[in-house]
Amino acid sequence: MKSMLSWLAFAVITTPVSWGQKATTGHQNISAVSAKKLISRLKKEEKKLVILDVRTPEEYKTSHIAGAKLLDFLADDFKASLAKLDKTKVYLLHCRSGSRSSSAFALMKRLGFKSVYHLDGGILAWRKAGGKTG
Repeated sequence: MKSMLSWLAFAVITTPVSWGQKATTGHQNISAVSAKKLISRLKKEEKKLVILDVRTPEEYKTSHIAGAKLLDFLADDFKASLAKLDKTKVYLLHCRSGSRSSSAFALMKRLGFKSVYHLDGGILAWRKAGGKTG
């Protein structure tokens, strides 16, 4: 019984989410619907969210999520440019379908970014879920 109580106390203390509150730290794969909710929630909470588009400049020009920052995954200096970003901000990461951004997501974890959300299915899933693009 004592060990169970100790384990429960440890779980409560180390859990980043308090009851009734959603985390903005960690690394998560999320759906387009969840991404839309995340953007809306952080906007209401007046928290800064960086939407990071890792497609090519040509893809970005055709359409992108409003306010997205372009950082071309295929560029020679991608890793160096990524490493220069503020690791304490909250990021929503995407590409066209999720392949490049999945690799960038893993890299951001290794580089020590505190809060990164990966948009499963990329901008294709975003549009399919009714997400607006510019």
